[in-house]
Amino acid sequence: MRHSSVLTSSILLGFVSLIGATSLQVSPAAAQSTLFKRISTRPSTDGSLSAAVGGSTSVPYGWIDFCHRRPKECKVPALPAASVKLTAQNLRTLERINQKANRSIKPVSNFDHWGTMTDHWDYPVDGKGDCKIYALYKRKLLQEAGFPRQSLLMTVVHDLDNEGHTILTVKTDKGDLVLDNLVDEIRPWNATGYYFLKRQSQQNPNVWVSINQRGGTPKAITNVAKLVN
Repeated sequence: MRHSSVLTSSILLGFVSLIGATSLQVSPAAAQSTLFKRISTRPSTDGSLSAAVGGSTSVPYGWIDFCHRRPKECKVPALPAASVKLTAQNLRTLERINQKANRSIKPVSNFDHWGTMTDHWDYPVDGKGDCKIYALYKRKLLQEAGFPRQSLLMTVVHDLDNEGHTILTVKTDKGDLVLDNLVDEIRPWNATGYYFLKRQSQQNPNVWVSINQRGGTPKAITNVAKLVN
């Protein structure tokens, strides 16, 4: 699937300001969950474990359209960046949800599904969809499982065929992990071989940041369990 052009910068900035300024109440219990920890402000000892991000960049049209249709999903407060503590329990949850989404959604192209070349991002309301639907659904299920929103980032890449593709990046204390509808295995970002273009900001899902980095070389098997605390 290829990604459609974004709106003009003036419209985009107005939209981001509008939805970024609206706050929702966050449960203190969820914010203080012992399963997760605030991300460290110290630089990583191994920069390759996490993709280095640049400044703000254009927001995909599909996300803007999704927010217009589902405003409650996007009218959220800015929050401090947070990462998931990669325990065996959390890894099992990631694997379960990645496989559940991959097996429960029937793959279909954006055009065949919606009858338009314009990117349409949504949940699998009819059990079908392309990569964006998979990634959004995984993000939703993981939030419902208690994972912090700031660690679940919609991410736009070029796949191994240099085609536009969307995945979910999960920020952990052991680096960036990727949930992908093309692969059931959870992989570190730098074992995908994808070219990472941009993703959501950890603090505000309505702000996107540039990456522009190759995610290493593709690896058929990666033992993520070795990273578990």
